[in-house]
Parts: sequence; C-alpha cells; structure tokens
Amino acid sequence: MSRKQLSFWDSERVTLDECIELTIRSFQAYANDYKHWCIAWSGGKDSTALLTLTIALIESGQIPKPKSLTVLYADTRMELTPLQYSAFSIINQLKARGIDVRVVTAEMDKRFLVYILGRGVPPPNNNTLRWCTRQIKLDPMQTAIDELYKEFGERLLILTGVRQGESAVRDGRIAMSCGKNGAECGQGWFQKDLSDTVGAKLAPLLHWRVCTVWDWLKIFAPRKEHGCWQTQLLADAYGGDEAEEVNARTGCIGCPLASHDKALETIIQMPQWNYLKPLMHLRIIYNEMRLTKNRLRQPSGKRLKSGILAKNQNRLGPLTIESRIVFLNRILMIQKLINEWAEVSNKPKVDILNEQEVDRIKFLIDNNQMPNGWNGDEPLGTEKFIQVFQDGSSQPLLF
Repeated sequence: MSRKQLSFWDSERVTLDECIELTIRSFQAYANDYKHWCIAWSGGKDSTALLTLTIALIESGQIPKPKSLTVLYADTRMELTPLQYSAFSIINQLKARGIDVRVVTAEMDKRFLVYILGRGVPPPNNNTLRWCTRQIKLDPMQTAIDELYKEFGERLLILTGVRQGESAVRDGRIAMSCGKNGAECGQGWFQKDLSDTVGAKLAPLLHWRVCTVWDWLKIFAPRKEHGCWQTQLLADAYGGDEAEEVNARTGCIGCPLASHDKALETIIQMPQWNYLKPLMHLRIIYNEMRLTKNRLRQPSGKRLKSGILAKNQNRLGPLTIESRIVFLNRILMIQKLINEWAEVSNKPKVDILNEQEVDRIKFLIDNNQMPNGWNGDEPLGTEKFIQVFQDGSSQPLLF
C-alpha cells in the first residue's frame, strides 16, 4: 500500500493514496507515545475502514506495531442484519490473527428492548426522551475502555472512525488541530475535547471522504495483499452496488428517532435480504407504544413533600403491563417468521431478542417493574382528569 505499490492507480485513485499517506503520518506523529491501542468499532463503514486499514498498515510494516491492540465491538443488539453478519465475520478474521476482540453490550436491564418491554420505558424520541444512544452504545463502550485502562495501568491510544464530513451535526462538535510539538500540518488529527485520564482519542480517517471509504472497503480491503477482509457485506447495509450514491445511514433496526428507515428500506429491496421485510413492522410497533391507550398517566393533584404541586401534572408515563406483553409477543413473532425463512433458505438469522433477554423481560413484567416514580397503579392515559392549580382550584382536562 505504499505509493510505489499504488502507482498503477489512475488519477482518481490518487485521492485514496493521499488519504492513506495522511493516515500513516497521523500514526507516525502520535502512535509512538502509546504502547496500548484500542479501536472503538461500531461495525459501520467508517470504523470498519479504520479497523481493517490499521491492521493492514501494521502487517505491512508502514506503522509501528503496538505492544497491545484491543478491538472493542459495540453490539447494541439492534444492528441491521447484514451489518451484524459482516461484523461477526470480521471478528472471526480478527481472532484468527490472534487479535484481542471484546464484544461490548449494555448490561441486561439497559438493553434496548429489555428496557422498553421489561421496565416499560417508552421508545426514545427526539424531543424529551432520547435515551438510547448513550445507554446502549456510548456508556458500555466507555466502561470497557475504563476497564482496559485499569488492566494495562497506563494511558491508551483510542482510535475512532470519526470523519470530518460524516455529519453536519457532529462536525460542529469537532475541534481539531493538525500539528503536535512542531509537527507539520496533516501529521495527526486530535479532537481536543475528547482526551481524558484513560487515554487520548485519535481519528486517523478524519480527512477521508465517503467515496474514499467505499474505495477501501469495496475494492482494496477484500484483496489478499490487504488482508482478504470480508467488507463487501457492508455495502449491502448501505445500498449494495449503489452504496456510495445511496449513502444510507445505518443505526438500530426500525430506529424510532429516524423519519424513515432508509437503510432497511434499501436492504429489503435486494433479493438476498428481502426476507427481512417483516422488520418494517417494528416502527409500527414503536409508534403504537407511544399511544395513550397503551400507557399510564400520572393522576392530577400530585404534590411534592413541600406541598407544592409537582411539575408535569397528568403527564404520560410508562407502558402498561398488558401492552408490554402484547408488544413482546408481536416482536417475537416477527423474529420467528424471519428466522423460519432464514433456516430453510440458509440465510443469516435475526437476533434482536435472545432467550436470556426474553426471560428477563418476562421476569420484570411478572414483578410489575416500572420506571422510578411509578408503581403501575396509575390510571390509563386515555382516562379523563381534572387540572389542579396551586390554590386548589381545578378544571376538567381533556386529552
């Protein structure tokens, strides 16, 4: 992958050549300061490009080999099936190389569907209840990194797949510097606000464009000389042969925060993945979970110990026990229908609720588990209430 090796590229391919050179310079500027490297891997296109390129550069001797390299795979338990299948295929390749791979998941009661169905917390929304990303992805990853730091007893170099052009929202949070200790511009991209006591975070692909990422994943990473990585599967989750043009963002299956699930819609149009079509019903279920008929509501007149009326009188709350049982069975039926077809057609199965998670959900339901501040005896969200004021007066409140 040196410039000599890539000399056969046409003028358009020089862009990837230059990107790799900048990535190498980034490692050369910072890597020697850290013995232990950690790759935070989501299984998406950018972090997979980072993962496979980093190992290819180490194996080819173009960047120094660290004393230890640990790959932390963030398994949210809700990944798109092609993405999950691709990730575990790559994990097998990593383990065959003797690389330490650790699958990071949220603790049982905080997993997405366990939290909703077992505890009764409504699906996240973009206004007042966006709890999912931190709970099922960021916090577990930070915990795993903290444990790694304690294990080695010294600061880590934490590699991330963040790119400058990946998201306008994310770009607004990136404060970066392109030099260190007199190094030339381009010899490393640190995110200034992300360093902490356990290590420093480096984004070696920050300068890469999406087309560069796809050039690496679809054309070069699968080649023998670069590691024979099984990255072509990723293209399915982003639009197949048109992945670069479609560029669908991937997240949880049926993400309730997205206006529509573009990635899943794209996948089920492909013959090899059209058996996943029942997953489209998850968004319908999430929308139904938000309906007042499926939720409890705080009664009127609730006061604090001081005697002052509590805020958010009559607010909607958790899912009822009855609705949680119904939704659990519907989701299990979706998974069962897909996996029966996958079995006979020898295709990857869906795994969004395993046996341990189902058992835990049923246990929590049987024990009337509710979010803090709720006991399950509250009235249904559809019932009529009166609005109580601080002076004790009231008026009918209709929903």
